[in-house]
Amino acid sequence: MNFTSFKRFALSLCALSAMNYVAAQTLPSPPSNASSADAQAGMESRGLNDWLIRMHQASKNRSYIGTFVVSTGGTMSSAKIWHACEGGEQIERVETLTGAPRSTFRHKDQVVTFIPEHKVARIEQRDSLGRFPELLQSGESRIADFYRFRQDGVDRVAGVDADVVVLSPKDELRFGFRLWAERKSGLVIKAQTLDANARVLEQAAFSELQLDAPVRMDRLAQMMGNTEGWRIEKPQLLKTTAYAEGWVLKTPVAGFNSISCFKRLLPGQAGDASLQWIFSDGLASVSIFIEPIERQRQRPLREAGASMGATQMLGRQVDTYWITVVGEVPITTLRLFAGSVQRKK
Repeated sequence: MNFTSFKRFALSLCALSAMNYVAAQTLPSPPSNASSADAQAGMESRGLNDWLIRMHQASKNRSYIGTFVVSTGGTMSSAKIWHACEGGEQIERVETLTGAPRSTFRHKDQVVTFIPEHKVARIEQRDSLGRFPELLQSGESRIADFYRFRQDGVDRVAGVDADVVVLSPKDELRFGFRLWAERKSGLVIKAQTLDANARVLEQAAFSELQLDAPVRMDRLAQMMGNTEGWRIEKPQLLKTTAYAEGWVLKTPVAGFNSISCFKRLLPGQAGDASLQWIFSDGLASVSIFIEPIERQRQRPLREAGASMGATQMLGRQVDTYWITVVGEVPITTLRLFAGSVQRKK
């Protein structure tokens, strides 16, 4: 798994909370005729959702500069992050410190990645991470049905005091998480993905962090827009639905809802566009990539699986298409998705 993809996952965990908010959360009283078990479940669900929403806001309201380190599958990657907030807007710059030099900017739904090695600036439109809190606020979230949470003390990360919380899955279809949230705001500053035996599969954390740093939005926006002298690439992303493209998921996977689907067509690419179909349970995500078999000439045409840390990947052929399922979930979950994808009849 590359740094960028896991960073995006880890930053989405900024919806997760500081425990001081959980302790202070005031919940409405359950109906008098509800059983104690039902009442407790309802309180936990409401508290968890409110908690997640509040902590997501922490990532939107704090400006900071930090060095972010990801450890996965025996490898380590790092990047420098500049994150600015102003008037309800955010802009972010991420500069890789390991591997090939890359600089990525994100503002609203636009992402610009500068690749010095090829003098290429790739400009893309991506869905906002706001989908996550919107799901919670809509009342459709069932995160508490699939995860339980507990306090796990207080720790210090990158010189910052943090509350520690553990989210444990209630089934075998997802991994668990241990999170460190800055005590005052709830900004997640460290995240671990845990297997069924609570062993760490991946870890992402700030090694140094300056909160409320004087990061200027206009300066980052100027850098983001300065593409003079770079060759521009604009992959075409078209929103669609899997059903409209002739695909269905025969059997739903418990807790995972379809949240997005789009076609990706690179400049000069002929034939059918690649399709990416994204599912989430509110914390973990799974992507189903669908592309014509002829694009697989450089790859073995056989069912295959691979893993790196928490990220699992599984490929199989369906008719004249190659299906690749990727997610930060157990391989058994990917098998359920891969086995259920089929052409619409």
